Amino acid sequence: RAAAALEHFTVNFTITNLPYTSDLEKPDSARFRATRRVMNMLLDRLLKDSSIGPDFKGCETDFRYGPGSDRDQTRVDAVCTYSKEPWAAPLDRVGLYHQVSNKTRGITQLGPYSLDKDSLYVNG
Repeated sequence: RAAAALEHFTVNFTITNLPYTSDLEKPDSARFRATRRVMNMLLDRLLKDSSIGPDFKGCETDFRYGPGSDRDQTRVDAVCTYSKEPWAAPLDRVGLYHQVSNKTRGITQLGPYSLDKDSLYVNG
């Protein structure tokens, strides 16, 4: 029988209480590493607790400055991986979006971070 394949999906959102600095462009900077570690942990916790939880493998995050040229905000781009059985339905991105929304208080809070409630995209 065919083995499960690793599939990727993206999660994007904007943090309104994390000013974007040039440190966040440098993967070797202490600020980038610390922010990525916290963000990956928060996303792991959130997605392990979702419908894809048992198959969820993890996320890698990157940062860029917020919408337009707003450097008071930081955009998070996460590429997440899960294990998909050949017979399984495609990723339910609408369902996952609603689960993420519910677990972030209506897309307003993720751990210590405040989120722009209109900024969440799951695989879109």
